[in-house]
Amino acid sequence: MGQLTNLLENKQNRLCSVFFSAGFPQLNDTQKIIQDLDANGVDFIEVGLPYSDPMADGETIQYSSAVALKNGINLDLIFEQLKKIKGTVNTPLVLMGYLNQVLKYGEEKFCELCQECGIETVILPDLPMIEYENHYKALFAKYGISNVFLITPQTSDERIHKIDEMTDAFIYVVASSSITGAKGEISQGQIDYFNRIKAMNLKSKLIVGFGISNQSTFDTACEYMNGAIIGSAFINFLREKGTASIDQFVKGIIG
Repeated sequence: MGQLTNLLENKQNRLCSVFFSAGFPQLNDTQKIIQDLDANGVDFIEVGLPYSDPMADGETIQYSSAVALKNGINLDLIFEQLKKIKGTVNTPLVLMGYLNQVLKYGEEKFCELCQECGIETVILPDLPMIEYENHYKALFAKYGISNVFLITPQTSDERIHKIDEMTDAFIYVVASSSITGAKGEISQGQIDYFNRIKAMNLKSKLIVGFGISNQSTFDTACEYMNGAIIGSAFINFLREKGTASIDQFVKGIIG
């Protein structure tokens, strides 16, 4: 059983994940950020693969990606950084990137290096379901990799049930029909959406992302879903304060 699978089976609520862009704010900060998040009670860590055309990312994460790319980050360096940290942290790592990065890098090479680094879960928001069913499902299974699908308020019940059937990690519940970024408090419309998903009695864990920015929004999301992912707020924290006091950020979210 993989680390993330074990976590999801044994912790039912208030699962906290933090996203950051590898190579930001400085090229070699990746390891320290992961180690500090691991030491301060984060349940799993989402490592962003900086990309020049991040269609699902808002201004803040686009900024961090641009800085990381300017710093010289690339997939080879990211995998080297992750190899160095393998075995030194207990928190599961999830890679979040885009399909074109995988295609350009080489599908088999990408999967092989994920396996070498202990990466068991990936999020590729632009991976079409039909491509996953016809090709990537078997490829990922070969290397012990789980794929995470995203759902939005516009996703049909039929598609959600199909995603649930194909999920062996968690379903990423996009809190709003927009790009990533802090958006204030959770609205009644979002709560109605969460209730709709909750009422479907899906087998998969449900983790909310997009717009979770503080303890209030984290707590609200966790009233309806199994947990939440904080991204842009953490990027802004790193942008303002660097990597010296990551413990303060985590405590400010989960208490």
